[in-house]
Amino acid sequence: MSQIVKEGKDFIGYEYKEIVTTRQSASLYIDGYSNFGWVPDDNFQPTVTKGSMTIKLKRDRKILNKAELTRLQRHFESCVNELDKIQKSATFSATIWSILIGIVGIAFIAGSTFAVTADSPMILLCIILAIPGFTCCAIAPIVYKKLVQKKSVQTERMMEQKYDEIDEICEKGNNLLF
Repeated sequence: MSQIVKEGKDFIGYEYKEIVTTRQSASLYIDGYSNFGWVPDDNFQPTVTKGSMTIKLKRDRKILNKAELTRLQRHFESCVNELDKIQKSATFSATIWSILIGIVGIAFIAGSTFAVTADSPMILLCIILAIPGFTCCAIAPIVYKKLVQKKSVQTERMMEQKYDEIDEICEKGNNLLF
């Protein structure tokens, strides 16, 4: 009788995960998820579309400490989401202030335009309204830069704390794998 001989690896069932992120955060996700048992799926290459990147990962279904790894993984994901929010907050208020200053400047320029195009042109009023209008439009980008610089000092400390927290979470996850 002939005998069937099984050579090679034993069967491994995988669970799969797909992550859509920015190109800048892709390395953070790949490195972080590897500490929870996830590895990039060799059957798929990361796809890039309009600044976002899709990464496909896989993990052994019968991994030890799966519940604790999943809990740590969720904590990791929330920390990364908080990092994104911190980065966006650095420019949000600066953008709002510079837009408001620009709108005030445009309102003055519009008043200046209406003053000069009236039935009896008011040149003096046109000049009086044009000066603050052009000044506001000129200082809006300067205000934006200054506010972003000021806010970035604050956000850098918060981001460093989040990175430290992510490192601790990943270290705990990595220790559970072995």
